[in-house]
Amino acid sequence: RFMKKWTWSGDRSGEEDSSGERGLLHTWKGYSYSVTPERVLLSRPVLQAALGTRHGVLLVEGGQVYSFGEFPWKQSQVSEVGPLKPVLESALSGQRVVAVAAGSFHSGAVTEDGGVHMWGENSFGQCGLSSLTVVPNPTPVAVLDPDTSPPHTIRVLELACGEQHSLALSAQHEVWAWGSGCQLGLVTTIFPVWKPQKVEHLAGRHVLQVACGAFHSLALVRCQPPQEARRPLPDKCGQCNQLLYTMTDKEDHVIISDGHYCHLGVELLADGEARLGPGRSPPLGLQSSPSEPLLSSHTSASAPGPYPTITDHTDNERGRTVAQNGEVLTTTDSDISAAGTDSDRTVGGVGGAGSQNSPYPDDQAVKEYLKKLSDTSLAEETAKMTIAGASFQVSSDALSLKLPIFAHLAGDKPTSWEFEALSLKKMINYYYPGVGGVAGVPGGVPGGFPGGRAEERVGLEESMQGKKSCSTGDIREEEDEGLSRRLSLPGLLSQVSPRLMRRASRPRVRAVPLTPVGGLPEAGELLPSLQTEVWSWGRGEEGQLGHGDNLPRLQPLCIKCLSSKEVVLVAAGAHHSLALTAQSQVFSWGSNSSGQLGHMGCPTTIPRLAKLSEGIRVWDVGAGAQHTLLLADGDCYQPILYYSGQQVRDGAQDAPQDQTEGYSYTQQPVLLPFCMNLGYVSAVFAGGQSCVALADRNVMGFIASLHELAAAERKFYCKLSSVKNHVLRPLLDLESLSTALGPASTVLLQSLARGYSRLCHLTGQHSASLTANLRRRREVKSLVMLEHASIFLDTYTEYCCSVGNFLVMGGFQALAKPSDFFGKCPELLQRLAESSEENIPLSDLLVALFYLPMRHLHEYGRLLLKLGTCFQVSSVDYQKLQDGCSKFEALALHLKRRRKEAEYTYHFWKSFPGKMTDSLRKPRRRLICESSNKALTLQNSGRFSVNWFILFNDALVHAQVNTFSTHHVFPLATLWAKWLRSINQAVDQAMRGAGQRAEPPISRTASYTFYKDSRLKEATYEGHWLAGKPDGRGMMKWLDGRIYTGTFKNGLEDGFGDYVIPSKTLNLNDHYQGHWKEGKMHGIGTYKYATGEFYEGSFQDNMRHGHGMLRSGTLNSSSPSVFIGQWVHDKKTGYGVFDDITRGEKYMGMWQDDQRQGTGVIVTQFGLYYEGAFNNNKMQGTGVLLSEDNTTYEGEFSEDWTLNGKGVLTMANGDYFEGSFTGEWSSGLKVTGSFFKPNLYDSDGDKGRALGRLAVRPEEKWRAVFEECWMRLGCEAPGQGENQRAWENIAEALTTSRRQHGDSPEMNLSQTHNRTLGSLEFIPQQHVGPVTMEKYDRIRHYLIKACDTPLHPLGRLMETLVAVYRMTYVGVGANRRLLLQAVNEIMSYLARIFQLVRFLFPDLPEEGGAIPEPSSDPQDKKDSNCADTQRVVSSSALLLPVLLPGLYPPLFTLYVLEKEREDDVYWECVLRLNKQPDMALLAFLGVQHKFWPVSVPVLGEKTEVVSSTKDACFASATETLQQISTTFTPSDKLQVIQLTFEEITKEVMSSLEGNFLWSMDDLFPVFLYVVLRARIRNLGSEVSLIEDLMDPCVQHGEHGIMFTTLKACYYQIQHEKTT
Repeated sequence: RFMKKWTWSGDRSGEEDSSGERGLLHTWKGYSYSVTPERVLLSRPVLQAALGTRHGVLLVEGGQVYSFGEFPWKQSQVSEVGPLKPVLESALSGQRVVAVAAGSFHSGAVTEDGGVHMWGENSFGQCGLSSLTVVPNPTPVAVLDPDTSPPHTIRVLELACGEQHSLALSAQHEVWAWGSGCQLGLVTTIFPVWKPQKVEHLAGRHVLQVACGAFHSLALVRCQPPQEARRPLPDKCGQCNQLLYTMTDKEDHVIISDGHYCHLGVELLADGEARLGPGRSPPLGLQSSPSEPLLSSHTSASAPGPYPTITDHTDNERGRTVAQNGEVLTTTDSDISAAGTDSDRTVGGVGGAGSQNSPYPDDQAVKEYLKKLSDTSLAEETAKMTIAGASFQVSSDALSLKLPIFAHLAGDKPTSWEFEALSLKKMINYYYPGVGGVAGVPGGVPGGFPGGRAEERVGLEESMQGKKSCSTGDIREEEDEGLSRRLSLPGLLSQVSPRLMRRASRPRVRAVPLTPVGGLPEAGELLPSLQTEVWSWGRGEEGQLGHGDNLPRLQPLCIKCLSSKEVVLVAAGAHHSLALTAQSQVFSWGSNSSGQLGHMGCPTTIPRLAKLSEGIRVWDVGAGAQHTLLLADGDCYQPILYYSGQQVRDGAQDAPQDQTEGYSYTQQPVLLPFCMNLGYVSAVFAGGQSCVALADRNVMGFIASLHELAAAERKFYCKLSSVKNHVLRPLLDLESLSTALGPASTVLLQSLARGYSRLCHLTGQHSASLTANLRRRREVKSLVMLEHASIFLDTYTEYCCSVGNFLVMGGFQALAKPSDFFGKCPELLQRLAESSEENIPLSDLLVALFYLPMRHLHEYGRLLLKLGTCFQVSSVDYQKLQDGCSKFEALALHLKRRRKEAEYTYHFWKSFPGKMTDSLRKPRRRLICESSNKALTLQNSGRFSVNWFILFNDALVHAQVNTFSTHHVFPLATLWAKWLRSINQAVDQAMRGAGQRAEPPISRTASYTFYKDSRLKEATYEGHWLAGKPDGRGMMKWLDGRIYTGTFKNGLEDGFGDYVIPSKTLNLNDHYQGHWKEGKMHGIGTYKYATGEFYEGSFQDNMRHGHGMLRSGTLNSSSPSVFIGQWVHDKKTGYGVFDDITRGEKYMGMWQDDQRQGTGVIVTQFGLYYEGAFNNNKMQGTGVLLSEDNTTYEGEFSEDWTLNGKGVLTMANGDYFEGSFTGEWSSGLKVTGSFFKPNLYDSDGDKGRALGRLAVRPEEKWRAVFEECWMRLGCEAPGQGENQRAWENIAEALTTSRRQHGDSPEMNLSQTHNRTLGSLEFIPQQHVGPVTMEKYDRIRHYLIKACDTPLHPLGRLMETLVAVYRMTYVGVGANRRLLLQAVNEIMSYLARIFQLVRFLFPDLPEEGGAIPEPSSDPQDKKDSNCADTQRVVSSSALLLPVLLPGLYPPLFTLYVLEKEREDDVYWECVLRLNKQPDMALLAFLGVQHKFWPVSVPVLGEKTEVVSSTKDACFASATETLQQISTTFTPSDKLQVIQLTFEEITKEVMSSLEGNFLWSMDDLFPVFLYVVLRARIRNLGSEVSLIEDLMDPCVQHGEHGIMFTTLKACYYQIQHEKTT
């Protein structure tokens, strides 16, 4: 579409040019009728232009950059080209540029990767390149963050350039500056600043855009969230460290002063505002931050006592609103939008009396000001009340409040009253609501709304604007800055007039913000922010900073009066500034020497609206040296151009900018007559004396449709804002609103206002988004309304619902009653509602007005359809546009039906008998039909009774018309119309199935309160139903506070659920979480008691039953303990372990009815060990007691640790007493009997009898755990059940568990775990048929996976066994005397688990049985240590690999304690022998010389072994043997020993030639050397563990011999003697 070669032409902008349809560039100067734009022809569309004083830069599609104009910095190249002959900046040819900027005499470009390139004049450092006065070509400039190490490069989004400085906006939305002058905003006095530095004053804020004038800077900043903005103000100045406010206590009054001035210039406050210090002229501009008006809702609270408490105020960064004495005082957008006059400035201003030295106005100034505001009599009365009534005492340095101390009479109780210091602003606000309040809103202003003394309101606003430019006695400053830091003074009362007291005694009003704070949350970053602020800094001699004065600002300062204006774009001319709002208004301030501000109002130091005709909506702006260019919507959707500023005559093109003589200029913006010939202009730019417009041709109607969509949205937003400002806000500020509407309708009006505000805000954001799309992209895929249509659909639906609710409750009828508000001639309402009917009722007019936004949905559909016609039907864009059109049209029809339903319901309530209205009328309830117009009669009713049936969208009402006192409401969600269904079915059958009629669904989700069921009486259920009963997930709430959340079945709790029960005595809850069956706790669950106890385990019939663990107390409570074991009907019965943490004792034995009963073992933290009989919770009967030093007593016991009866006491040295014993073990014993001292030759067989004889047998332990596993498999007793049923139960349990975990995000499983579960859900085929080696391996792999997940019955069994084992043998249970029992317990586990495995795989041979190996496959022969052609099945080989890793830590600890002495002797010898070098140790151990390594590999090279070599010989074998400590099972440890032997053989074979066979005499010394060098700390424990748990079938094989060799080495080392 674009030209293939360069074409330079001075032709006029006709449609006949063929250089493309997009991004056409037109340039001109001035505004006279003789001016005709000149077209610049380029081979590619122009995306962006930027203009300097006499040059410009262009960014074209593809990222190339062209320059035109005068280039004095181009030294060797052409220094001047015409505007129609751009030159390519070839230095950027390798880069893709995304943004360009132009200063007065320099330029900049931003590349795709965020890099910055600068060129042009650099005398003041504005190009950021040191030691160069000019930069001829684009040169990279590094923007580095010095706070990081190393400094990392900052990615830049856009640039702005002034005359002597440049600004960059980073991807983190921070501002960086370089160049010269205070316009940098940097804390420095040394210029130029060569390297880009961060503007710290804006750090932490989200900057959206930057703009540069010649010597000033602007930034558009997103407002901070309220929680960040509400920081307390500091007590001291951040610059000079002086107090910000003082309080002087006089005898009869207190003076509060906030007249602090900082001598350092600009003072930085904590909230980011700035204030000027003394020594400078005080600011002449607005200091306030107007907020959005608030929606007032009626509350019943009032101030107690005869005097009110005046403390209510709300303060946030966007503005302050003071709720005082029962009314809401607000500021509106119109407060600062009008222009003032010169005469206004003198009132209380610089020329006003008494204002030269005082920062606050004196009495006379206030009186004059009030006269200006209204008629003389009212002003005098108000001034009298304000000044005298509040006892204001004006001093030269502060506005003080004279508060007479309230003297209490003798005998009266002292009363403390808190009073906010009343500012002059608040008093004026109170007595004259038009001042600083809702300007133009009734409540004191004669004429009211909308009768329209508009000129009065404008005059009022103008006078306020003038007042803003006075001395620091800014009336708003008292409230906006001072109020938030006033002290509340207890015990002090101001002299307030009786009228004030009466007003204060009214009910308090709660304020609800009308504008959504922070925008729509779901919109996120999709749409531009409207909650913005404009910050300015730099030189201000022309007022271009907008702060009301001509002073410079060294740091960025917020222009408060623009904070609520929804500014979306800022622009800076040489000495003036512009701000474009979302409502298409332009604010301007600064130099107006050529009328460039678009108005002739004064002062020009504060933002004022440019004067434009009504209906002109501006959407892009450009600012030049002395002119402004505006792009706007007119009557049609083709954009038009306005110009304001200096006229540039043909003969004086190159006159100096500051020379205005001979130059004419505009009084207000003028329409450029040629704008319609340019096509569809998408952006405008200005600079120096030039103007540039980028335009598109209307190809296929696409561009026109895009412009029409954006223009329609801007117009719609202006309409919504007009309704909000002229109707909704004044309406909400009515004092009589709550009285007229009543509490219920007031709440609904709040909801309507919030919905309207959200809709209005979304529309504003969307119009800004569409405008931005026009400026740059102009494409369908960037339309938010297509990609994220749900945001719009949801907002419209919510708003329509709120309007319907308000209509149904008669809200609009009630609103029409205070007719003084709307006036007798509602022309404004009629115009806003676009109604042409005459004599329409006021309530109908309001309904039409608030339903007006629904029409815009049809407009969306129409415009999207129109856009769709520009594309081929098969294209993706066409499909998107069609889908979007369908969605908006469907919603429009749906909301139209909703409106009809609401109106139908409202008219029904108007005719409904009044007695039942209050109980049945609800905001969301809509009428479907009623029996007066659709007949429905009740059979067999009384002859005088008349029955009325009313069907609503949520209930069926049956009323008796003759009484009306009785009516029954049946919620539809729980109405089970069985008869109707039966009738429908019967009719269908009679008609032989001719057409199926819709039936009420049998499965529903609903809420219902029970009133008959004894168990559920007055309980409320919310959730799934099936055939009239709770079924599925739901929540049941009882009146006593009990709450069940979980699954139901047939009306009862069944499945997994969460149950909370409030405790009557303690202020805490019992909490159960687990499984239920038929309304009772049944299955696995956890129960957290209010007392602090915690139970985890099995339940049955609401009782603890089966295996479970109970934790009582905490470690620092009075009696912490843990019990794990078997429960029967809520009592400990069967085997269990009880850890009494307080006494340091652990009991392992039998229980009955919560008491120790039967055999058991007790170990204590002091080393005592007891095993024997227990009775009635005491040691009673025969038992064995051992102390730490091996003193042993075996005999009768009567109490805990109390000997009583016959027994034998054996000392550690073998001496023993035999006889009768009495007494407690720890406090002394009485002995009657004989003492024996055995001979050395006596047999000591009796003395060494093994422990455990009187303990619980291993197979009796943890029976409940195994029984639960059998029950999960569907077996009532071990081994009694069907194999197929067991596999089905496993698959069902896994599937259910996966589904439960899927429903709970907090219990998400890993992908690996999910895959494991998925494979386990399938029933394996190897569970039937003869077992081969291949099938045996598959069984082994299945068991590994099954035991790895607790969701499998076997996995849960393993997890529970590991828990109980650790509970038994950790802590106090780590007693060496328990080792034998611990080993036997593991053997018992193996036997019982093997029984389960054989039940699941019935063809698996029993313990010791053989599996024949296929003789053809020798691969598996290596693994068999028993026979050549068969493998022996053993429980240890199959199950130890999955069981032992969890049990290993406590088991190995017991081995270490048992072998402690032997290991110490062994370790001492290892350390001693390892001090010797290799050759000495080999010689000492008797290793033959032929086995000594001659050379060893070190770092890959062979090294000779010398006498000093150490730890080098047999190093690989040593490292292999060390791995024995990292393995768990005996088979793995034996494998390590075998590999060690292989490594030794390999090293010996390398030095010996030929075949070689070991003999034990040769092998043993070498292996002994390796064992010594391996330095295994607890080798004795390792040897004992292997010996105890080794598979019996390998004891006599190769592994058995190798293990015997290792064991022999261990004993040899213990008895080794060094010579």
